[in-house]
Amino acid sequence: MMLRRLFQAALVLSLLVAAGASAADGPSRSQRAKLVPTQAAYTAAVRWSDFEAAEGFLDPVYLQAHPLGDLQRQRYQQVQVSGYRERGSSVAADGNVERRMEISVINRNTQAERTVVVTERWRWDAEGKRWWQAGGLPDLWQGQ
Repeated sequence: MMLRRLFQAALVLSLLVAAGASAADGPSRSQRAKLVPTQAAYTAAVRWSDFEAAEGFLDPVYLQAHPLGDLQRQRYQQVQVSGYRERGSSVAADGNVERRMEISVINRNTQAERTVVVTERWRWDAEGKRWWQAGGLPDLWQGQ
């Protein structure tokens, strides 16, 4: 009887430690509370093909290394997003949140529709207390 209680206590303790370790790997509750509306606003911008607004969610560090040129901006004006669906999300080893999105786009000139799958990377800015989309605007021209 005593051995059984000791085993149960050890099991409960190991579960608590495991739960604490997995919680430490991901964003905190307050960070998650800020991630959801940030992703929703970014989703709305992309979903309505407002890539200028979506650019405001991009990580300044990423933009400094990969500035958007006029040609890239003009390419985004050539498409209309017709679908934007989350296909999964996870927390990366570095604490960033990755979200796999399926995006359907229509070329405004040819009216041809295609679907691409992109991975968004969301980085927590501890100093600014906000999330940044650290992977750039979605590559809607994969394989072309």
